[in-house]
Amino acid sequence: MSTALPERDGREAVVTLDRREGPFGEVVLRQRGRHFEIIANGCFLMDTADGRSERLLIQAALDELDRAGSSGSIGGIVERPSVLIGGLGVGFSLAYAVAEPRWGRIAIVERETAIIDWHRTGPLGAFSGGALEDERVAVLHTDLLEYLAAADGERYHALCLDIDNGPDWTVTDANAGLYGPDGLAVLWHRLQPGGVLAVWSAQPSPAFEEALRAAGFSGVATHEIPVSRGVPDVVHLARRAG
Repeated sequence: MSTALPERDGREAVVTLDRREGPFGEVVLRQRGRHFEIIANGCFLMDTADGRSERLLIQAALDELDRAGSSGSIGGIVERPSVLIGGLGVGFSLAYAVAEPRWGRIAIVERETAIIDWHRTGPLGAFSGGALEDERVAVLHTDLLEYLAAADGERYHALCLDIDNGPDWTVTDANAGLYGPDGLAVLWHRLQPGGVLAVWSAQPSPAFEEALRAAGFSGVATHEIPVSRGVPDVVHLARRAG
């Protein structure tokens, strides 16, 4: 990682720790005071200041599986349910999933080599807490859209997606298709019957709720998480009927 002189942003020093160019553009790791933030192609993606909504992404999916289940199982699933998390980010979602023993297989899809490196050998490892080494975790170093589109792809009990700032605010233009009819059809087919889709967003999206219903999902709901400024973060939740 590179060392840089700090910039001033208000009263906080902002230090660029690493900057890389990859097949999807530029990705930057910055430190702002005692927090770290990831910038993708000039767009703020996430930081380590508050991981409540990233954790709720995982908890809401598990709660929804549990709600439809009977005693001693989750969502009628005897074995521990599997979860696919797209992307790694600052590691809050993965660490939270690993801390829950009820999850079985935990697949984490991350396309950026730099972000994986920042967890394995850099400062973000403090936030993922060694979760990459958990025996249930499989790190899939690939683009989420390509992985989901594979014809022989694995089905999961839960899909927890946090690759954009939301359905209406994508990090790359190519991601927009994931939230439309074709992309939602792919997500539906990648879920086990009775499985749950959870999508993180920096703002509510009524249009996305309607798109989920139109794509055949049931139980569509939006969980809001208050933030210090502006509109709340949300987790959009939906289920593939059994």
